[in-house]
Amino acid sequence: MASNLFDLSGSTALVTGSSRGLGRAIAEGFGAAGARLIINGRAGSGLSNAAGELRAAGHDVHEAAFDVTNEAAVKAAFRRFDEEGLEVDILVNNAGIQHRQPMAELALADWQRVIDTNLTSAFLVGREAALRMIPRGRGKIINIGSLTSELARATVIPYTVAKGGIKMLTRGMAAEWAKSGIQANAIGPGYMLTDMNEALVNDPKFDAWVKGRTPAGRWGKPEELIGAAVFLASRASDYVNGQIIYVDGGMLSVL
Repeated sequence: MASNLFDLSGSTALVTGSSRGLGRAIAEGFGAAGARLIINGRAGSGLSNAAGELRAAGHDVHEAAFDVTNEAAVKAAFRRFDEEGLEVDILVNNAGIQHRQPMAELALADWQRVIDTNLTSAFLVGREAALRMIPRGRGKIINIGSLTSELARATVIPYTVAKGGIKMLTRGMAAEWAKSGIQANAIGPGYMLTDMNEALVNDPKFDAWVKGRTPAGRWGKPEELIGAAVFLASRASDYVNGQIIYVDGGMLSVL
């Protein structure tokens, strides 16, 4: 039946950076669709609290505290999954940070930190997941892009470069892994009500710009990513590969 196309029962989903924000919302959506959850964050990131709340909501949850920018830590985490019999069927590369500063004043260390967290981590975690998905002949990888996968904005250049890279990384994954039964796609959120955007939400001028620039006339809510995420994680998207679905209230569609 068509309704079963979106059922994630029997699947295990790893969502990076999922102790709060967009990752937390996506994890909750996957849990509601029947998936077992592996939530991730760095040690001390509130991961245990998030896991407890998700369990209280009735979800099957495993915690995986590791730094997604550290190759050795990523490999060690997947070895633990192997030892525990956890097969990652669905991966969401969501971990991300922002750094706002004019490019001419930007330090190399800040550039590298943003690139590593927003782009290189998706390569590292995606590679380890794919090494296990390929022999099984199936898997779903969802990378979190941005409006800046398409458009630039002053003072967030490292983020823009990283999210542009996410678009092409997603296509590269599809090019190499589609023949192995893996679908790699991305979601491009618009301006969302998250902790990372709190300063922008509280800036009356920027808040007015977002609402005026977005056809929907408002900021997006993290839970509004769930539909796209469940679609890309489910059998409903088995012939969708290398695409970005923009969940942006129409912003990219208008001048």
